[in-house]
Amino acid sequence: MDFLEEPIPGVGTYDDFNTIDWVREKSRDRDRHREITNKSKESTWALIHSVSDAFSGWLLMLLIGLLSGSLAGLIDISARWMTDLKEGICTGGFWFNHEHCCWNSEHVTFEDRDKCPEWNSWSQLIISTDEGAFAYIVNYFMYVLWALLFAFLAVSLVKVFAPYACGSGIPEIKTILSGFIIRGYLGKWTLVIKTITLVLAVSSGLSLGKEGPLVHVACCCGNILCHCFNKYRKNEAKRREVLSAAAAAGVSVAFGAPIGGVLFSLEEVSYYFPLKTLWRSFFAALVAAFTLRSINPFGNSRLVLFYVEFHTPWHLFELVPFILLGIFGGLWGALFIRTNIAWCRKRKTTQLGKYPVVEVLVVTAITAILAFPNEYTRMSTSELISELFNDCGLLDSSKLCDYENRFNTSKGGELPDRPAGMGIYSAMWQLALTLILKIVITIFTFGMKIPSGLFIPSMAVGAIAGRLLGVGMEQLAYYHHDWAIFNSWCSQGADCITPGLYAMVGAAACLGGVTRMTVSLVVIMFELTGGLEYIVPLMAAAMTSKWVADALGREGIYDAHIRLNGYPFLEAKEEFAHKTLAMDVMKPRRNDPLLTVLTQDSMTVEDVETIISETTYSGFPVVVSRESQRLVGFVLRRDLIISIENARKKQDGVVSTSIIYFTEHSPPMPPYTPPTLKLRNILDLSPFTVTDLTPMEIVVDIFRKLGLRQCLVTHNGRLLGIITKKDVLKHIAQMANQDPDSILFN
Repeated sequence: MDFLEEPIPGVGTYDDFNTIDWVREKSRDRDRHREITNKSKESTWALIHSVSDAFSGWLLMLLIGLLSGSLAGLIDISARWMTDLKEGICTGGFWFNHEHCCWNSEHVTFEDRDKCPEWNSWSQLIISTDEGAFAYIVNYFMYVLWALLFAFLAVSLVKVFAPYACGSGIPEIKTILSGFIIRGYLGKWTLVIKTITLVLAVSSGLSLGKEGPLVHVACCCGNILCHCFNKYRKNEAKRREVLSAAAAAGVSVAFGAPIGGVLFSLEEVSYYFPLKTLWRSFFAALVAAFTLRSINPFGNSRLVLFYVEFHTPWHLFELVPFILLGIFGGLWGALFIRTNIAWCRKRKTTQLGKYPVVEVLVVTAITAILAFPNEYTRMSTSELISELFNDCGLLDSSKLCDYENRFNTSKGGELPDRPAGMGIYSAMWQLALTLILKIVITIFTFGMKIPSGLFIPSMAVGAIAGRLLGVGMEQLAYYHHDWAIFNSWCSQGADCITPGLYAMVGAAACLGGVTRMTVSLVVIMFELTGGLEYIVPLMAAAMTSKWVADALGREGIYDAHIRLNGYPFLEAKEEFAHKTLAMDVMKPRRNDPLLTVLTQDSMTVEDVETIISETTYSGFPVVVSRESQRLVGFVLRRDLIISIENARKKQDGVVSTSIIYFTEHSPPMPPYTPPTLKLRNILDLSPFTVTDLTPMEIVVDIFRKLGLRQCLVTHNGRLLGIITKKDVLKHIAQMANQDPDSILFN
């Protein structure tokens, strides 16, 4: 009897921490599509089903865009309110943040627009005064206390409810998109806890951003919504196409950059990105950005926090300082990756990793204590970047715009370069101290057991360095406009240098040095700031930072974390340049025991169950007989276990002595023998094979481009061995003089 006429629940699915078989998944999707198309000609109902199936992908993208845009708006609004809560509270309504509180006030002047009677600092509430040393100490104490409370809540929620909600999530999403399965990583609990703890972590004032975690949040939305559609629920490869589009929506709402989001998904996270996914990513990013714009979390009717308007064109000579910023970005990127990976490795291999709550509280306490006295470290990192990108106008009250006005203001038009006032000199000192704190503290913050993104801290480091260089250049041009490098394009009283532009270029350079993004980075930066005419400086800085960082270390931060965690990720960008053959990598080696195989028609249920219990392999080759070793196909361990269990429950008479047949027809059996078990339906009859003399560079290419789990090795048609994805990764590590056992997921 062939009990496998009906599909068995669970057959064709995968265990946790296994790699999917892309070839099999794509083939199943083609079969499903062919069946729906053929049926659509038979009846109107089948035609409607066919149309709804085709439309379901676009509907799913619409839902992902709406949900991720709404969550991003909620996170932005909550984080701004809770960040301001560390400094005081609005008596007119505790739910207002500082800015909104003073918007509604009638007792506010333009110069002191952030001071209003409705907004009370903690010292005003507790001791009824804002003046004097004791008031300063009260505010200082409350700032540190709130920061510790937020950080403690964040790390406790992650530890208790969703351990996968920590970190940025991008290394894991890259691994999942390459075909690896980490159950629960994109689940409901992870989404809920990541959303709540992201707000808490950002509000605690730690040196981290929300942009990377927003990609994780959007991918969680995509994965959960996939369960509403049969087409995506049952096919892991189709689901990964949706997750690629969700990653684009995540970056779209993180930066307000829909096109940059699509390019980020294509350049940085996706493994398989067909043209259809490109269009759908574009649609998901568009809907997500539109939803966020409707919520208007920043209250400025714009998608982005860092919108700038620079009034001066850049000059060719300025490419020199822009390239210098690129070099700084590359050096900072390489330094950060090395030190952060060394610290994360120490966390993994020592007692430090056993006390995540203590570690987070200690880092938060140090950050808060050092941050409060300096206004540039006390403000949120997003506000700091916004301030650094700002082009000074006449009405700006910021210390960064404290120039001496030695000109007639009635002329209107652009402001000329002016000598720096005392406010700028004190701001430069404070920014230099901020730069040192950000560089050091970010190394220890990224990778802790709380949601932590890296985009904003990296941009802050670059923006500070850029602003410092920009002000230096501006003062140089003002006092030495007759120098040969300036006199052709910078006359006295003209507006020659824009320090905000240098901050923007520095931010791009540092972000590029850490992540090694190029095209998507430039597009994100000009969408983020609206600075379309400054593409060339951004490109020059991004390319320089990538070249410098690549010269000092090939991996970006996400690839380095993938390798540190031992995820089975086969990098598509790296070349394999060694002259080894398939026989050098395959298992078994020369002196190893023989390859474990099943025969097509001579093994009993008991024999197969014994093999399953004694080995841990994910699948077994099926051969004609042990003597001939001629290959028939390949069967997965999970499918075997499920099918045998199902047969014992549903098929009468199947016992341990029943013979298993992988052939099309089983021979007639003598009377009184137990019934046979036919398992041909779960057999892969076209497993990928190579010969023993195939060069490994071709094998590596096959694994990358087809997304294989395993490949069988034959010699003159006889089965010799097997190469799995982990064998390939271990071999690549060995060839690069790295520890091959580090490629084991922990």
